[in-house]
This record gives sequence, structure tokens and C-alpha cells, in this order.
Amino acid sequence: MQKGKASIQFEDSPYITSAASVAGTKEGEGPLGALFDVTEQDDMMGQENWEAAESSLQKKAARLAVEKAGLDQGKIRYLFAGDLLGQLIATSFGLMELDIPLFGLYGACSTMGEAMSLAAMAAAAGYGDRNLALASSHFATAEKQFRFPLAYGNQRPYSATWTATGCGAVVIENKAAFLRSGERKPMAKITGITTGKIVDFGLKDSMNMGAAMAPAAFHTIWQNFQDFGWDERQFDRIITGDLGTVGQTILLDLLRKEGYDLTGIHMDCGIELYDGEKQDTHAGGSGCGCSAITLCAMILPKIQEGIWRRVLFVPTGALLSTVSYNEGRSVPGIAHGVVIEHAE
Repeated sequence: MQKGKASIQFEDSPYITSAASVAGTKEGEGPLGALFDVTEQDDMMGQENWEAAESSLQKKAARLAVEKAGLDQGKIRYLFAGDLLGQLIATSFGLMELDIPLFGLYGACSTMGEAMSLAAMAAAAGYGDRNLALASSHFATAEKQFRFPLAYGNQRPYSATWTATGCGAVVIENKAAFLRSGERKPMAKITGITTGKIVDFGLKDSMNMGAAMAPAAFHTIWQNFQDFGWDERQFDRIITGDLGTVGQTILLDLLRKEGYDLTGIHMDCGIELYDGEKQDTHAGGSGCGCSAITLCAMILPKIQEGIWRRVLFVPTGALLSTVSYNEGRSVPGIAHGVVIEHAE
């Protein structure tokens, strides 16, 4: 099933059988607010700290995705999940009660693409017939870890993106397991993946994640075209995760130089999630939860309905830490591509 240099084309495509989205208050006030399964009215979610609140997001989204798939929790073979926090504490504390074998993942804001890729690989190979892939982020936990305490009241530049509060989760099953479980309809199928590599253009501005991640998004999209022998015309949408307005401009320019014109078919979850005129999110949204909740609430339903027949979903991540940034290191990026198609 290997395709080209960095891709897989599944011989028997795994199905996405359910999707769940749990969003924060600001996300609920944005253009996609009516589409989320759950919109929290309190970003603390009744917890004592922000990190516990993010764990609560994960637990709620995971259970809801399994329920919507019509499955018992014990039927899930593996969990592929991650967040932005050190040692994945939102994931480990949030999903501990589910009692499902876990692969904890860190791909920064690209984590949803990484989780779906690995869950699909496990399903297609027969290593895990039913898997759960999810990713979360929380504005307050990310600000506290990567930038400044909220009480500091620092000024954000216009190039900055807003870390989304939310968690998206999908159940991915192989065809045999899906058919065994009775009359159900899949949301979509994953027909291929393109695994990204680390790309570093030497940017050192931690408040301009879009510029840092755009080269990685470009490389993954370009590699997908090379590996599968197609171009942008084979897709209804090519959707990046977290570039925002600054990163989108850079991405389109880089692809145009290679002869690809994504005008009209490119979409960025960070731009779709918020109202740039009414909400003070500056360049748009980011965070693991940004692409995850946009995928679950808007992208997958459109594919399920046949409005979009084939989409290239490319969450993007900035691989920095407070340690690397304070040591003067640059901000490398990575992006993972997932080819999602309508399932007849």
C-alpha cells in the first residue's frame, strides 16, 4: 500500500463512522457555533484549573464519538490522542477513565492528522479493527505554557493566532469490523495519507505560527501530489488546519511558484472557526482542537452528504517549546495529510 516517497494508498479504505465535537465559549460564538455537538458555557468546565478543564473536553468528546458510532466503549481497540501540554497531561488525565489502550501523540497542532493517520493504518492492517482518534487544545492552557499567564495582559500582534478551546474525536473502523456490527452508514472513508516531514525555514517569531507552519503545509501538499500523481483539480477542497490569514498567503504563494493554483479550493480551519471582523482573534485560530472540531462539525458532514467528494485534510503544527524558544532556536513545522472521500 506504499505510494511514492511518503504516502499510503489503502487497498481497503477504513471508514470514519462517527465524529464528535466539543467546543469552548468563544468557538461557539463563531461562524460554526451551531454545528458543534456541545458548546461549553464555562471554559473552566466546572474544574479547579485549566488543565483539568481540557481533560474534561477530551473525555466528553471521546465518549460522545463512541456513542454516536453505536458502539460499546469496550469495542474500541486503540486510542490515538494528544494535546499541546507537556507530557500530554490533558490526554493522560482526561482519558485514563476510558480504560482503552493509548498511543499518546505529540505533533503540535498537526496532532489530529497524525492520530487519524495512525488509526487508519492500524485499522487497514488489521492491528486495531476499531480505533478512536482525537486531539484537543485550550486557549488558557496553551497561553500559560507557551506564552504568558492570562493575568499578564500582554498585547498580541496581528500575526498571532488564537488557540482554540475544543476537542474533536472520530471513530475509525476497518471494513470487516464495520460490516459485522449491523446496519450503519459511515460518514466517510480514508483512502490515503501523506506523512509530513519536519520543515524549518528559520523563523524565530513564536507569535507568528502561520508563517512558521506554512512551509511544512506546502511540502506535504506537494508531496501528496507527487506521490499520487495528481494535482489540486482532483480535490473539492484542500484544507489546512492552523495557518490563519498570514500562513494562508504564504502557502498559496509557495504552491503557485510550483505551478499549483489553490485559489477557490483552499480552506483553513483557523480562518473558518472565528469571525475575523467581530472576534479579536487576529490572524485566525490554531491549536490541536482547531482543526479537530472544524473537521468533526463541518468538514465530515459535508463529505457525508456528498457536497464534497474528496478532501485533502492537512493539519499543521509548530514544533517549539518554551525551552527551545528561550534558547534562541527556530520554530520548525510539520503537517500531516489525510485523503478523505465520500463513502457510497
